Amino acid sequence: MRDVLPEIMRWWRSGARFGLGTVVGTFSSAPRPPGAAMAVRGDEVVGSVSGGCVEGAVFELATEATETGRPVLQRYGVSDDDAFAVGLTCGGIIDVFVEPISREEFPELGDVAASIEAHEPVAVATIVAGPGRTGARRIIWPDRATGSLGPRRLDDAVDDDVRGMLAQGLTGIRHYGGEGERRLDDLSVFVHSFAPPPRMLVFGAIDFAAAVARVGKFLGYHVTVCDARPIFATAKRFPDADEVVVKWPHDFLSSVTVDERTVICVLTHDPKFDVPLLEVALRTSAGYVGAMGSRRTHEDRLDRLREAGMTEAELARLRSPIGLDLGARTPEETAVSIAAELIQLRWGGSGRPLSTTRGRIHHEG
Repeated sequence: MRDVLPEIMRWWRSGARFGLGTVVGTFSSAPRPPGAAMAVRGDEVVGSVSGGCVEGAVFELATEATETGRPVLQRYGVSDDDAFAVGLTCGGIIDVFVEPISREEFPELGDVAASIEAHEPVAVATIVAGPGRTGARRIIWPDRATGSLGPRRLDDAVDDDVRGMLAQGLTGIRHYGGEGERRLDDLSVFVHSFAPPPRMLVFGAIDFAAAVARVGKFLGYHVTVCDARPIFATAKRFPDADEVVVKWPHDFLSSVTVDERTVICVLTHDPKFDVPLLEVALRTSAGYVGAMGSRRTHEDRLDRLREAGMTEAELARLRSPIGLDLGARTPEETAVSIAAELIQLRWGGSGRPLSTTRGRIHHEG
């Protein structure tokens, strides 16, 4: 919806009603990802849900939704009889949710647009299928929510899940029972997150870095692997990374944007890389800075950083040795221990077995 936001906000502010089609699910080689949107007001059309394959059909549905006020979920794919019928000639399948939008039907749209423009994370959760209030929506920020999908327990379950998705910049469908039961799939709730995925910066092109990149991608991070040695820092060695950079680590870190969601993993355990890199890292706003190495390496690293002028407050931010104490040995196990520490810090868990704790399983965060 980011692409069509300026135009639909103009329509919304004018008091007009229009139809909005949003891709909520994709299968196989779908041309547009979940969240892609197309808006229709009379003969005006902005955006795209398929790159041209099914726009005509969605136009008709959006026009109908504007007239009737009723939302609809429609699946489009290749027709066995005619690949050029209303379907996707690329062989993919998409689910498109078409709904009427106006100031009365979506009064929170102005707040959503303001958050998007201010780069404040926000998500829109909409019931797109199932019994009950199809089209009901709830707007969720990290610290508040408005609107309702139905029962309080459903809202609470969706809030928990959506905040996890929002923290990772994820958009997609979640399934629930009518009272928010996660083991049921009566309701399909589409979560449209408006937040870029957090960054994971992995320094050191070693086998542990490949495992960390893999688990980082699984957790929803945009993963960058950086190393000064071109023979090791190659896309082939790190297929799960979004980008592989050949540059001195501290120079690269100094050149990129870092915020409180950024994760920095220093896996080089070589003083000529570690010390200048950590001097930069510990003075950024990164939410997590971890460094690999033995306890002896850690103590030596701290001494070198103190000699370089780092304060005790700055050094206290360093997570080293990196990860939780799981007894990890292999690169994959070490990556899991790092992932566990990231999840613990994000949501405030104790790191203890759930069988030994009491109270809520999902923390407020």
